[in-house]
Amino acid sequence: MERYCYKKIDAFTSGKSLGNPAACIYLNDNQTLTDEEMLTIAKQHKGFVSEVVFCSKLGSFEYMLIYFSSECEVDFCGHGTIACMYSLIKETPNLLSQKEIVIQTNKKGILTVFNDIAEKDAIYISAPQPKHLGTALNSQIISQYLQIDSKTISITYPIDIIDAGLRPLIIPIATLEEEINIFPDELSIKEFCVDNEIDIILIFSLEVKDKNSIAHTRVFAPKFGYLEDPATGSGNSAFGYYMLKNGIWSGNAISIEQGGVDRIFNTVRLSLNDNKVIFGGSATTRIQGEYYL
Repeated sequence: MERYCYKKIDAFTSGKSLGNPAACIYLNDNQTLTDEEMLTIAKQHKGFVSEVVFCSKLGSFEYMLIYFSSECEVDFCGHGTIACMYSLIKETPNLLSQKEIVIQTNKKGILTVFNDIAEKDAIYISAPQPKHLGTALNSQIISQYLQIDSKTISITYPIDIIDAGLRPLIIPIATLEEEINIFPDELSIKEFCVDNEIDIILIFSLEVKDKNSIAHTRVFAPKFGYLEDPATGSGNSAFGYYMLKNGIWSGNAISIEQGGVDRIFNTVRLSLNDNKVIFGGSATTRIQGEYYL
């Protein structure tokens, strides 16, 4: 029976917020896992974490990350990357002294981790290059699947699809009160996402509870085996490009609050680096030990 270094880490924690849970398995130089074994491990975590991250070392400051949900391999997982790399950097002295660490992802290529733990207790990740895809989906169709009145969808900003690691359908909601109280049927919106080649649904309001935040978001991700993602790196990165495109954000360092009425809101930070959106935050290790397979 093989043993693996294992941590359950919550990403994007802020104050009393619970963040977004990820299981992280750190492989040593002599360990490998097949796709089937990684999926088996992820299935065993259904309902416990959103995704499982498998991390292996490539070089002195280079790492490979592969992501699985309980349903399938995931192209990119922002919160899993934050969880995995924040813990690894903070607990590895030679990494803690580095300002930049390179990661190789299985589906989205090479990305950079920016270490700002010393000054801001956070790390930032460069989002994959965005693809501005657009959409013909309208408020009448979308409102049926979200189980809301079509007037709940704001006409001030467009409905759009921008791929920055995952492909989100971005939907403006008129008020914060309406936005935090939307709870659609999981099976219905999973069918909607699959039929329209959408990975996640991101709804947002520019009305916020914390005045230090620029916007409030929520993300539904039934394609990956759960209704709602409580804090999202790739989705909010796409939303960052959406805000730049629509004149909502100028590129300065900002915070986004995320979550429904049923939880303490989590915090995702965004900034620009070399005209590219980077997302970041801190993380909290809840469980540490060994995983047996």
